[in-house]
Amino acid sequence: MNTDVENLFKDKVIGHPAGLFVLFFTEMWERFSFYGMRILLVLFLTAPILSDNPGWDWPREHALALIGTYASLLYLTPIVGGWIADKITGYRVAVVIGCLIMTLGHASMALETTTTFYIGLALLVIGTGFFKPNITSIISEMYKGKESKKDGAYTIFYMGVNAGAFFGMMLCGYLAENFGWSWGFGLAGIFMFLGMLQFWLAKDLFGNVGGKPSIKHVVEIPQNINEEAPKEQEDAGVEEKLNPFTMFDKILIVLSSVGGLLYLFNDPLEKIEGTSLMPFEVGGLSGSSVIVLLALVLFLILLVTRIARYLPIVRDRIIAVSIFGVFTVFFFAFFEQSLGSMTLFARDYTDRTLVGDSAMIFKIVDALLTTVPLIIITWVLILLTKKTFKKIGLSNVVLAVAFAGIWFLVIFRLVNKFNETGHEIEATWFGILNSFFIITLAPLFSKWWESKYNPSAAMKYGIGLILLGLGFAILSYGASGIPSGAKTASVSIIFLILAYLLHTMGELCLSPVGLSYLSKLVPARMIGFMFGVWYLAIAVGQKAAGTMGGMIDKISEQYSLGTFFLIFTLIPIGVGLISILLNPLLKKLMHGVR
Repeated sequence: MNTDVENLFKDKVIGHPAGLFVLFFTEMWERFSFYGMRILLVLFLTAPILSDNPGWDWPREHALALIGTYASLLYLTPIVGGWIADKITGYRVAVVIGCLIMTLGHASMALETTTTFYIGLALLVIGTGFFKPNITSIISEMYKGKESKKDGAYTIFYMGVNAGAFFGMMLCGYLAENFGWSWGFGLAGIFMFLGMLQFWLAKDLFGNVGGKPSIKHVVEIPQNINEEAPKEQEDAGVEEKLNPFTMFDKILIVLSSVGGLLYLFNDPLEKIEGTSLMPFEVGGLSGSSVIVLLALVLFLILLVTRIARYLPIVRDRIIAVSIFGVFTVFFFAFFEQSLGSMTLFARDYTDRTLVGDSAMIFKIVDALLTTVPLIIITWVLILLTKKTFKKIGLSNVVLAVAFAGIWFLVIFRLVNKFNETGHEIEATWFGILNSFFIITLAPLFSKWWESKYNPSAAMKYGIGLILLGLGFAILSYGASGIPSGAKTASVSIIFLILAYLLHTMGELCLSPVGLSYLSKLVPARMIGFMFGVWYLAIAVGQKAAGTMGGMIDKISEQYSLGTFFLIFTLIPIGVGLISILLNPLLKKLMHGVR
């Protein structure tokens, strides 16, 4: 394995092995297709049947219930996909399987029938389970013994994540809103297929890295961070061996998982179809509510009884991780409004029509936003091709075809925009702001974390949640003049832009914290279980985002849209202040881990 790693480091691009950039482009095309499709979901489902671009005319509550379940499942299947790769297929094969399944999912959705739409969503959930945990595992394996370069590698990799999201939302959104939904869904599938092809054709570059696991090699972590435990965890790891999962633990895991999944599937079914998998009531509560509450209680019993069996220091650290997990649920429940209620706000309540000088200024800024990153990424592609063409020429050719397609679409879009007398901004355009702000602000936040002013984990969570709330405060102020029950309005675009800026700053406060602290605080042999708990926390947040976003009509009709966003202001700020107040306690529970 070491020989293969050394070989990877012989052909370098910008100081890193060429293989990293194969993964960079694979991730970029996967995120292109994922975000390009996902931002269309709520718009397609709620678009009127009688319109220039007819959708399914669903009530917003129904659309967001389905999207919440879909987004939630996306964070649960990687637990299974990571385990399969660790035990059976290896990481590279799992990535290809994931890409292929997702390509079929996008193709299925492009047909726009009810059956193919649901099949498409199911395939995307399954494909993401194979893809998401395993492409980062390849990076981890590539950099074994070269940990000092790993931070830089992940930074480059996550630029690919954001570049893909940026261009996916922009181009899939443009085609879908101007030429029809099938064009947007179909484009996502095309680039997913090209991403898979270029990765598969580059397999010779990796040797055995990411290959099938050997019989002797047992991986303890079924997720995407396969690091050795820090030295301070060795004693905890020994203790964990004396604390195996009991039959009682396993029964609780199964029962709570089944209960949670039943709720996830039943919620959209109940709202959209009016039927229930649990058609009973207990004390005025629906069967669905009873089952999810029971699943939650069983899960808490599992967590408490398992944590109680550890020595005090390990127990305290796991309690700290669990508290951060609760804050994570709150953060994602509100942050993920970006692809739900905030996208609806962009379409229905924002003045997206520009004329005169403002239209021309926007077109110029938009052109620079689009072409400058694409020029930089194309330059990286040229460097990669120079280094690897003899080894993986066909992969380079596929990448070149993909980039030719992107350039064609970008130029086509810009020419059409500049030929318009005025300009109407697509509702999907606002989704790219998160990726743009991450790319531009990440270096500043990175320097902050490296300085002597680096806040503690609890302070970062608190700041992130407060910034999230302030973003919604701006939207609440912008929507304050919209009367109760109004279905359309013309609020300035500046409110959405500022909200996305603050939300991204909040995300940058949280994103480096959760997984990093989890890997430091949790005993080595329990880290897989706790990663599962962490993904579960995000999944719960995703489902909560859909449920709360679905209340937009009820609250705006009974009170106002400004009140709807005011609720989204007060709760994150309140939870953020609690996180800050708990800072001394959490520091104590962490026992010196920073």
